[in-house]
Amino acid sequence: MHLAILMTNTDESDFAAHHPKDGEKFTDLIHMARPGWDVSVFSVKDGVFPKDIADFDGAMITGSPASVRDDLPWTPPLMDLIRDMNARKQPLFGACFGHQAVAQALGGALGSNPCGWVQGLTLNTLQDTPPWARELPDPLRLYGSHKECVCAMPQGAVRTATSNGMIAGFTIGRHIWTTQHHPEMSHGFITALTEEMKGMLPEDVHAQAVASLAETSDQARFAEALARFFEQGIG
Repeated sequence: MHLAILMTNTDESDFAAHHPKDGEKFTDLIHMARPGWDVSVFSVKDGVFPKDIADFDGAMITGSPASVRDDLPWTPPLMDLIRDMNARKQPLFGACFGHQAVAQALGGALGSNPCGWVQGLTLNTLQDTPPWARELPDPLRLYGSHKECVCAMPQGAVRTATSNGMIAGFTIGRHIWTTQHHPEMSHGFITALTEEMKGMLPEDVHAQAVASLAETSDQARFAEALARFFEQGIG
């Protein structure tokens, strides 16, 4: 199996320089479950895309502090790639920014999260669970960090998770799966990120986020489900 990681994270801060990049985090995530798989990272936020996405067995789109709704030069080609993969029914997973990009590229809509910032450990209630994810716990615990959300799914999409009333994930057929949250983040990373964002977050949101991190996410179990998603998608 050879997967492409489409890296959209635009953070070039000192904080980012002292922590693993998203390409490494997503590589580590899939290697938790399938250590022998090959992974290639493409910095699409710098305009670097696979020469031919058909050369890969699937792809993952990372999160980003950028907004899908921003006027960014690399967003239109990313949208074209998503539509191409959908037309091919080629396995594609999107997390946070990736979840939102897939939704918008295929006819969904985005908006500001009515609850404001989400930060820390989130609880996701599973709905219409696809076969590859049926061994996930319910509620599913994943780390989150966002203030936008998908407010309308693409036509034909099926909601797979809800979190505080928000669309927290969806599928399209057997070839697209998304989550609003961050399965790639370790407990150490989300703890450091939450502290880094202390001045940016409302005080109550920061305090709630810190308290939530007394528990850890279901990262390893999600990694197994993600591997099974790619395996069934090319079967």
